[in-house]
Amino acid sequence: MNAKSNPHYQTLVNHFQSISHFEHLSALGDWDQATMMPMGGGEARGAAMAELAKHIHSLKTAPMLAQTISEADELPLTEQQKANLTEMRYQYLQANVVPSELVVAKTKAAYHCEHAWREQRSNNDWQGFKPNLENLMSLAKEEANIRAEAQNVSPYDALLDKFEPGMTTASLEQIFGNLKSWLPQLIQQVQDKQKSEASFTIPTASAESQARLGREIMNILDFDFNHGRLDISSHPFCGGVASDVRLTTRYDEGDFTSGLMGIVHETGHAKYEQGLPLAWRGQPAGLARSMALHESQSLFCEMQVGRGPAFLKLIEPYLSSLLGSQLTHDQLTNIYTRVTPGLIRVDADEVTYPCHILLRFEAEKALVSGELAVADLPEFWSSQMQSLLGINTDGDYKNGCMQDIHWAVGELGYFPSYTLGAMYAAQFRNAMECELGCMESLINSGKLSSVMGWLNDKIWSQGSLLSIDELMRQSTGETLNPEHFKKHLIGRYL
Repeated sequence: MNAKSNPHYQTLVNHFQSISHFEHLSALGDWDQATMMPMGGGEARGAAMAELAKHIHSLKTAPMLAQTISEADELPLTEQQKANLTEMRYQYLQANVVPSELVVAKTKAAYHCEHAWREQRSNNDWQGFKPNLENLMSLAKEEANIRAEAQNVSPYDALLDKFEPGMTTASLEQIFGNLKSWLPQLIQQVQDKQKSEASFTIPTASAESQARLGREIMNILDFDFNHGRLDISSHPFCGGVASDVRLTTRYDEGDFTSGLMGIVHETGHAKYEQGLPLAWRGQPAGLARSMALHESQSLFCEMQVGRGPAFLKLIEPYLSSLLGSQLTHDQLTNIYTRVTPGLIRVDADEVTYPCHILLRFEAEKALVSGELAVADLPEFWSSQMQSLLGINTDGDYKNGCMQDIHWAVGELGYFPSYTLGAMYAAQFRNAMECELGCMESLINSGKLSSVMGWLNDKIWSQGSLLSIDELMRQSTGETLNPEHFKKHLIGRYL
């Protein structure tokens, strides 16, 4: 259907393409700030990014949008164009409720807080971090209250909707409540089972050799280096845009295993971005469907594929060649399936990982509602870590409530996406194996590309053309079913 049949829609396409160009520059500014920018550049960068955020916000709230969207909806559109129009309306409504002044203030505060957090975290400086976080949390709560009033939902539900449209606190409490009913027992059973496993020393490896290994592993996963790159940051992330994906990780020369799986995880994010529908690039329908779905792809890559015996066997020669590692396949499998409660979320095994999310979910709800003050966060954190994982974090802010970048940039409502993503990933694997056969056998027979091809066909290439429930039904035959995650953990670990 061409532009002449619906000129209002074409006006919107052009407008949102312009927004996409500015968001491209914003994404690269974020990446540079986290990887390359000198410490002294923080204040000026924060001001520049706030100005850019203000401009993007003005484009998303342009006075002509409401009428043009309504007029476009009254003329003929294809089903995919209708989906794009729906996403345009969603972006407009999301942006229109938040005042420009708040967007600027929160952006500046986030840049200041995150830039200082990098040094404060390394110094275990909670007292230095606390006032920055208090200021940012105040702005985040202000945004939550404004969105809540506009959408007639609770403040935390309004924040959840930014990352996982349609998700609610009540739904999460039901899903996570079920998880808490069986997960502690499973953790104990797996630890009891693994008690007899022999210990061994993980060889040291330089950051340079780990980076070379990481790039080889990314090649195995068919990452397109012509449209992306790998760098180092304080906290691993995947940023940039679909045509220029920026991955980062961090390296521990005493233990290469964390940095390696960090790369595999972020490559899952990158594969999703690189697989988004080219025909819809620059349009809302060409974006990833939700952050839980995004995390499902990184966790599929890391947990379902990366920690499986077939993939570990596949990368063994690279470990030997690039790291000089003499670890056996059994030892490598032991490393990546070892269940040990630990301090750090991004280093957690997949059985204890949900506990880290349960803690953050409860903390976020309490912070947004006002039941928990920022000043009391360390005590709350320590209490929850003791209850969920039997770990004391008193006085250890660096490895406690200061460990994540999310709150340091003002993102509340994101953390549930990780465990929802793990559940989606297990469900995708079940559906894939129903169609293609055992995934481990596919990888053993050199058909990793068929695994990636299934994900591309069912998920990546769909962008936001379908709702999350429609996408799940088309790809797996049902909406989210957490039982697949439970079956996966029991099957792999018991």
